[in-house]
Amino acid sequence: MRADGPDPDRPLDAIRSIKVKFGLLVGLSVVTAALVAEIGDRASVPAWLSVPVTVAAGLAVTQWLARGMTSPLREMTDAAARMARGDYSRRVTATSSDEVGRLARAFNTMATDLGTADQQRRQLVATVSHELRTPLAAQQALLENLADGVTRPDEATLRGALAQSERLSDLVGDLLDLSRVEGGADGLRLGPVDVGDLVARAVGEASVGGRGVGFVTDVPPGLVVSADAARLAQVVANLLDNAVRHTPGGGEVTVRAAGDGPDHWALEVLDQGPGIPADRAQQIFTRYWTAQEGGGGTGLGLAIASWVCDLHGGSIAVVPTVDGAPGARIRAVLPRDPATPVSAAAAPVPPIGRPAPSPTTEEPTMSTAAAPATPPVSAPEPTAATAAGGSFVESLFVGMWPGREPATAPQALFGSLAVGAVAALVLPERNLGLGTLVVLLLAGALVWRTALLRRHPWTVFSAALCLGLGALVVLRAAEWLAVLALLVVAVLVTTALTGARRLVPMAGAAAAWVLSAVRGLPLLGRTISATSSHRLLWPVLRTAAISLVALVVFGGLFASGDAVFGSWVSRLVPDLAWDSLILRTFVFVLVGGVVLAGCYLALNPPKVEALALPAARPVARAWEWLVPVGIVVAVFVAFGVAQAAPMWGGHDYVLRTTGMSYADYVHQGFGQLTVATVLTLATIALAVRKAPQRTRRDRLLLRVALGVLCLLTLGVVASALFRMAVYQEAFGYTVLRVLVDAFELWLGLLVVMVIVAGVRWSGRWLPRAALASGAVVLLAIGLANPEGWVASKNIERFEETGKIDTAYLTTLGPDADPVIAERLPTNLAQCVLAGREDAAAGDLLEWNLGRARAAQVDVGSGPGAGCTR
Repeated sequence: MRADGPDPDRPLDAIRSIKVKFGLLVGLSVVTAALVAEIGDRASVPAWLSVPVTVAAGLAVTQWLARGMTSPLREMTDAAARMARGDYSRRVTATSSDEVGRLARAFNTMATDLGTADQQRRQLVATVSHELRTPLAAQQALLENLADGVTRPDEATLRGALAQSERLSDLVGDLLDLSRVEGGADGLRLGPVDVGDLVARAVGEASVGGRGVGFVTDVPPGLVVSADAARLAQVVANLLDNAVRHTPGGGEVTVRAAGDGPDHWALEVLDQGPGIPADRAQQIFTRYWTAQEGGGGTGLGLAIASWVCDLHGGSIAVVPTVDGAPGARIRAVLPRDPATPVSAAAAPVPPIGRPAPSPTTEEPTMSTAAAPATPPVSAPEPTAATAAGGSFVESLFVGMWPGREPATAPQALFGSLAVGAVAALVLPERNLGLGTLVVLLLAGALVWRTALLRRHPWTVFSAALCLGLGALVVLRAAEWLAVLALLVVAVLVTTALTGARRLVPMAGAAAAWVLSAVRGLPLLGRTISATSSHRLLWPVLRTAAISLVALVVFGGLFASGDAVFGSWVSRLVPDLAWDSLILRTFVFVLVGGVVLAGCYLALNPPKVEALALPAARPVARAWEWLVPVGIVVAVFVAFGVAQAAPMWGGHDYVLRTTGMSYADYVHQGFGQLTVATVLTLATIALAVRKAPQRTRRDRLLLRVALGVLCLLTLGVVASALFRMAVYQEAFGYTVLRVLVDAFELWLGLLVVMVIVAGVRWSGRWLPRAALASGAVVLLAIGLANPEGWVASKNIERFEETGKIDTAYLTTLGPDADPVIAERLPTNLAQCVLAGREDAAAGDLLEWNLGRARAAQVDVGSGPGAGCTR
């Protein structure tokens, strides 16, 4: 499974230690992140832009270096699962030199052995069944003939029955010998053995079969060795049986024995059969192996002979015949006097799927294995994880976030790169405007096009809301409004792409967009690998990149070295400052990465609905939740009474009781009331989780208690809104106060939704309704021009009271300029609008309706008389 030469997709394969690999991985990732951060800092790139790009650069280096480090472990897990189902064909890609690579190669060897063992086990069952069926069928027929009187029990008949019984006995004997081999039973019983007598007896027994094969023996007289006579006779008998079965009728089998040096002797058996191919010379000593061309036998005899030779400290192998003569030549080399007899338990067991070691062949290394009896099983094509190089992120959220994405996603990749390139050209050094909307529309269209749930009603509704909120960047000049709109758009997008319905899944969906940048790395790797093999695309891109680098390097050198050439270059090349180029690069990476992560979330949404808070155990008795809720209700009632007192007593009562003016009094607790509203919603959710709901009485009690609490909460909301209205009438309007009013109003709407859900006893729709209502409220605020509305309310207050805060009006953006210029006296309008930048500056991509209207304002030049700030 080793590839020739280094694998460019696995840059760390040559390193032999996984510890060193991890060290390089961490070190180079940190250095890359530090370098990118330093470049961004020197180019004055804002932190909100440089930090994500720095993290992305570190992850990119990590992914590139980590390819192939742990993928063998995942492949082994998959292969092990297949083995448990009986499939031994899976192989692990093992190209690295570290501990994981060596483990992978050992796993492949084990898989080959197990696969061969399983195959040979099946072959053994078939062979033994065949070998048993033939003599048993003959004996059954003979006995039936004898019982029916068809055949008389003469000598020939009985000898035929005896031959069939001997055949069965030989088969059972082989199986018993195999059980001793595997169990390590029976050690050697050494003693002097006359090799000539041993061979003569074995030849005599082999001649009884009457197969028409002649025997030639060549054993020098007086050859006596120390061995286990029974085991040695088994070796000779098995070799002769193998030779006789493969020698045609009328042929000869030659048996030779002779000394082989001072300490060893050799035994050779030659037949005149078809011979043994070189690629199978070692397989014949494997258990259960039989020649495909037939010949009978169970495939155990030669394996047992190899085991006996190993037991004596010798070896056995197939060696070439003399002068290329036909047939097979098997040679066993044994010691004359084994110094230390090897116990059967310590002797090598005849291998499964791997040949025994011999003097003529080397023991296979861990990365190779002998070919099995059947044609070798080729390694399967690399899996998707292997093709991508793999990394630890492939196992991220395996249960909640399975890999259901396609094998490659070129449309998402190149589309995201295109959107990032457009953003890099359009967004830097421009205000929010038409160009920003174009980037948002391109990104949204790409994500929607790749979404699995794009035709779902909630997705279509969310897309419409996103389109409206995105249009605010063109309608209004207020940047804070664009930021809020984009945050709500992000929540809508993640909820629509994942199909989240409940609160916790919605939070998980929002986090999934960020995690998609990590979870989608395998798909990105597969896509890059697939597109890199394109015959034309990548060669063109590679050539263009190299040509561009050459042009910049040599063009820059010549332009700085020759004034004339430099003047030509300055006329041809746009003036792009280094800082601007870096800023655009950061924008390209950030926008392209965010869109690509959104595309992956659209292609492979996680199962966020599986996310939930830990199951709450309801309290055993109703008063355990009713008492705390009752105390909260009592506090709300007391607060309501306190609110009624100033209404009856008037401002004088407030002044006498608190020492505060009524305006200061109503302003004092607005923030606390808003927090109390939020906490009330949390209290309701907690009570629903903890209150027992087993009986109808329990559910009715819960509805009544929480219904009362919700109604009192609506009173608190009304009080808060009333307080803020009074305070703004007294001290003026601000954008922040208006937003807080809108937030409190939205909280009141949520309380009403909770009441409806309680009446229907179904709140499955509530989280999405809350999100949609929040988006609609924000869209309504944006369409209402909040800064212009605040300016108009302050001008109305000025017309009634003569009081106005011109210093605050100067902080409002261009959206308020037309209102200020139209309704304020000229001198005050000049005071507020003096020093404003030209709102009409910029090109078409920077166009914005709010700034365009502000550019049409003309109140004269210079601050008006009596202007104070």
